[in-house]
Amino acid sequence: MSDYIVRATAANAQIRAFAATTRDLVEKARKAHNTSPVATAALGRLMTGAVMMGVMAKNDEDLLTLQVSGDGPLKGMTVTADGRGNVKGYVNEPLVMLPPSPKGKLDVGGAVGRGFLRVIKDIGLKEPYSGQTDLQTGEIAEDLTYYFATSEQVPSSVGLGVLMEKNNTVKQAGGFIVQLMPFTEERVVARLEENLAKIPSVTSVLDAGKTPEEMLELLFEGLDMEIVDTIPVHFYCNCDKKRVEKAIISIGKKEIGEMIAEGKEIEVKCHFCNTAYVFTVEELKELLTKCR
Repeated sequence: MSDYIVRATAANAQIRAFAATTRDLVEKARKAHNTSPVATAALGRLMTGAVMMGVMAKNDEDLLTLQVSGDGPLKGMTVTADGRGNVKGYVNEPLVMLPPSPKGKLDVGGAVGRGFLRVIKDIGLKEPYSGQTDLQTGEIAEDLTYYFATSEQVPSSVGLGVLMEKNNTVKQAGGFIVQLMPFTEERVVARLEENLAKIPSVTSVLDAGKTPEEMLELLFEGLDMEIVDTIPVHFYCNCDKKRVEKAIISIGKKEIGEMIAEGKEIEVKCHFCNTAYVFTVEELKELLTKCR
């Protein structure tokens, strides 16, 4: 089956959880941006976290944006997800290569560096909600765990992983978010902590052929899990030529006039999916008439 999220509760709704497999969408992002293995792992983890956070929203149209700004060679990442399971994202420096971490893994923390995580929620109000926390490790999962605890005051555990093939394509990707409700009993917390300590990494669970449902069964052993629903997830960008036209118009008459004076067509690429849109000189002249 292709990518999806499972939403579940456990211990009589004292815990809520999300688990996902996201191999296809991370591979699609890798192809779109031609990312190096460490950039793929970083972007894949952030997109997996974002797509699970996106479906926590009350409305399908709600938008969630995660921005990671670090002093590492990736120079930051931006990911946007909606309430329907769609996610898109990009990394500022997609070709970064780094030696493995001391544990022999892709050094996502080293690539991201120190900095902050910004979470922006556009839920249809006048102003979007924005929260910012310091990056803890740059490994993404711990940074999201810290964000939930400090900005949303929700005790959470986040696991994220991307496993690469030797040919640099994506072999496995996925993750989980487990959150405690305010009334969670101590014995439930103790059992959950015990289970979390035992569970192997996300990628080793998925690489063993287990599904997101089975990942949650490992997390909730002895805690009566109930699956609420499953949601398909996709790498999806809603860009089109009309949107790009609006962006060009917004840069103003002077700049568009200079482009026309050069007498050559221009190519504009979407940050999120790298799709190229070409505008001829004639099209630029048409856009110039629409400038205020």
